[in-house]
Amino acid sequence: MLTKILSASHFGLTPNLIEVEVNVFKKGFPGFSIIGLPNKSIEEAKERVKTAILNSDIDFPNQKIVVNLAPADIPKEGSLYDLPIAIGILASMELVKLPIEKSFFYGELSLDGGLRHTKGVFLLGLAAKQKGIKSVFVPSESANEASVLSGIDVYPVKSLSELIAHLNGLKKIEKIKSSKYSVLSTEYCSVEFDFAEIIGQESAKRAMTIAAAGGHNIFLVGTPGAGKTMLARATAGILPPLNEDEALEVTKIYSVSGLIPAGEGLIRNRPFRTAHHTTSLIGLIGGGTNPHPGEISLAHNGVLFLDEFPEFSRGTLEALRQPLEDRKVSITRIAGSVNFPASFMLIAAANPCPCGYLGDPKRECICTPRMVMNYQSRLSGPLMDRIDLHLNVPAVDVNKLIANSEKRIAKNSKQIREEVVKAREIQNKRFKGLSFYTNANMKNKHIKEFVDIAPEALVLLKQAVNTYNLSARTYFRLIKVSQTIADLSVAEGGERSRTNRILPNHVAEALQYRVRNE
Repeated sequence: MLTKILSASHFGLTPNLIEVEVNVFKKGFPGFSIIGLPNKSIEEAKERVKTAILNSDIDFPNQKIVVNLAPADIPKEGSLYDLPIAIGILASMELVKLPIEKSFFYGELSLDGGLRHTKGVFLLGLAAKQKGIKSVFVPSESANEASVLSGIDVYPVKSLSELIAHLNGLKKIEKIKSSKYSVLSTEYCSVEFDFAEIIGQESAKRAMTIAAAGGHNIFLVGTPGAGKTMLARATAGILPPLNEDEALEVTKIYSVSGLIPAGEGLIRNRPFRTAHHTTSLIGLIGGGTNPHPGEISLAHNGVLFLDEFPEFSRGTLEALRQPLEDRKVSITRIAGSVNFPASFMLIAAANPCPCGYLGDPKRECICTPRMVMNYQSRLSGPLMDRIDLHLNVPAVDVNKLIANSEKRIAKNSKQIREEVVKAREIQNKRFKGLSFYTNANMKNKHIKEFVDIAPEALVLLKQAVNTYNLSARTYFRLIKVSQTIADLSVAEGGERSRTNRILPNHVAEALQYRVRNE
C-alpha cells in the first residue's frame, strides 16, 4: 500500500515541500530502502525508525519497504524525516488514520520511540503558512519555535505512541497556544560587563554608544590591557531590544542552524557573536555543500566582535567587504545560490603593532618599522573604509585605577541603553515601512530623502573631505554617523533641532572618530 506524508526541508533559509512516499509491498523479499538523494543521516533513519516502532509495542512489517523523498533531484540531509517515514509505514499497514486535511510531520525519533529536539521547526512553520497547511506535528521540545507563527495549529508530540493515539482518536494532543511577541519580554538583563565598571575611557564609551545607537561599525586600536575587549563586551548591555520583524529574522537563522535551545521559541535578545582569529572563511562567512549561515549571519541585527583583527587571514578579512556594504552574503554552490542576511554591527579590536606598544608613552616598542608596516598592512584600505568609527584606546592611568572615583558618577549600561533605545525609536519612525531600521543601513538615495543637514554643517563636511582626501564612501558614512549623533542629542534631552537636523557640532564629533587614522 502506498502512503504519502508531507514534510519540509530547507536550502539556505528557503523551505521546500518534501513528499515522503512510503510503499509497503505485500510480495517480495523483505527489505527497507530509502531513495531520493538521502545523505548518511537519512540512511541511518532505517534503524532508528524500525527500533522506535518496535519499542512502541508495534510489530515491524517483515516485508519490502521503499521510501522515496520527493522531489528526488533535491539533496536531503538531517534526521527530520524519521517521523514522517514512521507514520508513512504505520499508515501503509493501516495502523494509523491520517488526518483528513493535509498536515506536516517533522522530527527525529529516539530508539525508545520518543521525539528529540530537531532544528529547523521555525522554517517548517513558514512552509506550512506558505502552502496553506493547517496542522504541523513536531517534537514537543521544538514546538515553541513554530508557535510564534499565527494561522497554523502546532501539535507538540512527545512520543510515537502518543501520536498514534492522537491520530486514531484515542487521546488527543492539545495544540500549543500561539505566543505573540511582546516588548515587555525584552526587559534589561544583566551582562558580563557594565559600562560603570570601566574606569576612564570616556571617549571610547561615547563612541560605543554612538555605534550601538546607529548600528555603526567601529575599530578599536590600543595597547594590551587598555580595555578594548571589555568595552566591546560591555556593548552587549546597551543594545536595544529586537522589534518583532527583527526577532523573526534572527529566529529563522538560529532555527536553521540548530542554535535555539530545547523548549525555547522566538529569539528576543540581540545576538552578540565573537569569532577567534583562527576561524575559517566558511565559519565566518557561511557555506558548505548545503550552505549554512556563518558568524556574520548569526550576528544579524546584532554585533560581531572580532578581537585581534589583523591576525585573521587576509582572505577571510577581505570576504567581509561585500557583506559590510550589502548587508547580506551570497553563496553559490552546484545545487544553487542562497542569500543569508548579514546586517550586523562590527566591532574590531587590534594592537597598533605586533608587540602592542607602538606609541605607548611608558613602554618601548621593540618592533622594526618593517614589522609594523607588515602588521598594519594586513588590513586593506577598502576594508577600513567600510568602518565608520576609528578610535584609539589609550592605557588608563594607574592613579585612576587606584582612586576609582569615576565609578560612582559614571553612567551604567542600563542608563546608556535607555538613550540608545530612544535614538533607535527615532530611527524606526524615520524608516517606517522600509526594510531597514538604523542610520548605518541607509543607502545614498535614503540620505537625500531623510537627512537634513544645516548649511554650515555641510560646509564643514566638504572642508574635511578636501583636507583629508576622504573617499565618497567615507563622505556618506560621516553623514550617517552625524545623523546618529543628532538623534542621540534628542534622546539625551538636548536641544531639539528641526527634524533632528545635523548641526556643525554633530559633524565635528563624527570627524574626530574618522580622520585621526587617515
